[in-house]
Amino acid sequence: MLRPGAFGMRFVGFLLLLTGWLLVLAAIVLLASPASRAGFVLAGVAVEALGLTFVIRSHLIAREDKR
Repeated sequence: MLRPGAFGMRFVGFLLLLTGWLLVLAAIVLLASPASRAGFVLAGVAVEALGLTFVIRSHLIAREDKR
């Protein structure tokens, strides 16, 4: 059985992965300055890393609950 928060954490993690990817694509398409483009790409990668952390933690919580 999953904890109530595990599904929410997994859902938020996948949303953050998608949001980070869209942020990177939007920065590449919309911004002309290399400095501002690099800043937004780094912010997008940080959002993706946060989302990946949430997804991994939710899977670890689910695995601990099975024990």
